[in-house]
Amino acid sequence: MRRTPDSHRQSGVSLIEVMVTLLILSIGLLGVAGLQSRLQLSEMEAYQRSQALLLLNDMANRIAANRSSAADYVTGTSSSLGVGTSSCTTSSTVRVDIDQSEWCTALQGAAESIASGGSSTQVGAMVGARGCVEDIGDNQYMVTVAWQGMGPISAPPASVACGSGQYNSGSACINDLCRRVVTTIVRVADL
Repeated sequence: MRRTPDSHRQSGVSLIEVMVTLLILSIGLLGVAGLQSRLQLSEMEAYQRSQALLLLNDMANRIAANRSSAADYVTGTSSSLGVGTSSCTTSSTVRVDIDQSEWCTALQGAAESIASGGSSTQVGAMVGARGCVEDIGDNQYMVTVAWQGMGPISAPPASVACGSGQYNSGSACINDLCRRVVTTIVRVADL
């Protein structure tokens, strides 16, 4: 009996088909891994922004609650609280000093710490957090929280000077592209 051409069908899968399938699958898995990495960076950015907003609101409420001494809260932009401040402790009983000390400690991340080798590192706030209170006139105060972002995006406006030039480490972070800021205005009424 003679075989017809249709009777010689291939059975099984060839090695080339398996290799092409594995190549497509590996490219897809690399894409998923890259996406996961970007998601983790975005999650960290969102966490830092939410922490900054909490700390911003905290100081704005402290100023509003102690409105008769609002001008005493002014730090300016060159003497910000948080990073770079070696110690936030104060032995003063003056409400302004206590508020600034507590805000400084919160900016440094005192809410959470990691113990290692007999010492602890504060990690409960943003990376490189700084806080500034500026007097903008007419009983108005601009409260700003600045921190180090995870990557370059766009620089904050020049009118927000808190932390300006402090986050330019690395080739991607020049011109304040990694500086993140949130601000609010506290208006103190004359009663």
